[in-house]
Amino acid sequence: MNETLLRLDDLKVHFPLTAGWPWQDAGVLKAVDGVSLALRPGRTLGLVGESGCGKSTLARALTGMVPITSGQLEFDGRRVEHDKPATWKALRRDVQMIFQDPLASLDPRMTVGQIVAEPLRHLRPDLSRAQRNERVHGMIERVGLSQAQINRYPHEFSGGQCQRIGIARALVVEPKVLICDEPVSALDVSIQARIVELLQELQAEFGIAILFIAHDLAVVRQISDEVMVMYLGRVMEQAEGDALFEVPAHPYTRALLSAVPRPDPVAERARQRIALPGELPSPANPPSGCVFRTRCPWAQADCADQVPALRAFGETGRVACLHAEAVADQSVAAVS
Repeated sequence: MNETLLRLDDLKVHFPLTAGWPWQDAGVLKAVDGVSLALRPGRTLGLVGESGCGKSTLARALTGMVPITSGQLEFDGRRVEHDKPATWKALRRDVQMIFQDPLASLDPRMTVGQIVAEPLRHLRPDLSRAQRNERVHGMIERVGLSQAQINRYPHEFSGGQCQRIGIARALVVEPKVLICDEPVSALDVSIQARIVELLQELQAEFGIAILFIAHDLAVVRQISDEVMVMYLGRVMEQAEGDALFEVPAHPYTRALLSAVPRPDPVAERARQRIALPGELPSPANPPSGCVFRTRCPWAQADCADQVPALRAFGETGRVACLHAEAVADQSVAAVS
């Protein structure tokens, strides 16, 4: 299936800053600054980047949790009027979210059965109580929990079990798009693998589109069909998963990949790591030209004057770098 379920075109999320005096202009914080993407049924788009690059803000903008400043949002071929609250209410059944902290995202005063049933009461009022109970029991079993646990409270479960409850709550209304905001970052490595496998099984079963946000590039490579790299609110690179990992075309992507540990001790010791100098600049005062240039090992004079457009690169990729060809040539040797 190649049809697009959710499409973004030049999406921006800016927050006005407050100044010390009413007549002062404090400017704006550009959390997301012109992001375009497409989510398709049965496919996963992985989104990676440092903390503060705008990943979670983008996820919340897609669910109406933060206001969109500008840009076009389409769902299932229809344009979404993102400035109208009624529009988001209509989308909530089709676009669901899984959060980073599995325990904090669950109401401690509600049982597992009540937590999973709550979306049905609000988004599927046409269902009878018996139909709701049937769906709740079926979904709880589908995510790997037992019927005996349905009357327990979140504090009685482990982190992995709480995340399974969150997945059941999101999928019980049968959404078309699932947004996962770092769903495994708070879990042990062995539990991470099980949650990723569960998401892959559920995607194959229900045909949902997934936006998977994470810091761990190994997890992103395992689950994603396509990967997008963000830095300071902008997209630096996007490509099919294997292509991006094998031949990264953006210096920032290269730096991220160099930090991923390898299981082979010999290869790990021989590998060259790329340490980025300095800290992430403030999105309220981004650098001119390429926003990555202040930390880029390949930065040249023209990087300060030109904002690189996200252009086609290779067979399936796009990159926002003026010197991507030179970076990619070096990447072949660095990642082999």
